[in-house]
Amino acid sequence: MLQKLKKIDYTVSSWSGGTTTQIAIWPPNAFYADRDFLWRISSATVDLEESDFTPLPDYERLISTLEGEIVLTHNGGEPIRLRPFEVHAFSGADATHSLGRCRDFNLMLRRGRVTGTVEALRLSENPTNLNAGTSIAGPLPPASEQLLLYCAEGTASAEAAVCLPVEAESSRAGHSERRAGEAEESGSLGPGEALLFTGPAQLTVKGPALLIVCRMQMTTPQFEG
Repeated sequence: MLQKLKKIDYTVSSWSGGTTTQIAIWPPNAFYADRDFLWRISSATVDLEESDFTPLPDYERLISTLEGEIVLTHNGGEPIRLRPFEVHAFSGADATHSLGRCRDFNLMLRRGRVTGTVEALRLSENPTNLNAGTSIAGPLPPASEQLLLYCAEGTASAEAAVCLPVEAESSRAGHSERRAGEAEESGSLGPGEALLFTGPAQLTVKGPALLIVCRMQMTTPQFEG
């Protein structure tokens, strides 16, 4: 349900404009190079003044900068200035050119199979409530929504009331029903660390910290294996 991700867990690789640190990928046994993943979260350095992004025709992308500013153009179009913690969505199929140096944050989503959002959340010592995989009507199907909290600045703590399916007594018609139980989980975050929630939960987080909140919503059954 809850997994803490530390820098020692991350995979670092090179791309044409710098280095990429893979924070999380789903399914966990997927490989970025094989393009067999549903979603991938990473942070990359852009070390060249000018660079071209790697084409990813089967994926939608959301990008934000953590340090520095860059100017992007897609398919030779109008320039888009990206300032720290602003989020920009674009197609991985676009021919994307970058000007400027930065450290960025990326969410890649398999088109037609998963949607998602990225937002920056500034925390204080006052608790902030978040939901993972839950709605007003109740928990979503298992693993249909996943949430990752990445600590960009400061330190944070998180407490989660995790929803667990529990078999209820059979109804008069003989059909079994399911209701949600709860289990308490907690975790802490330092700079560059992340918490991944893969089941329904009600979260309470507090800082001082700046978190990047990523939500991934499955729209079709997940890949096998």
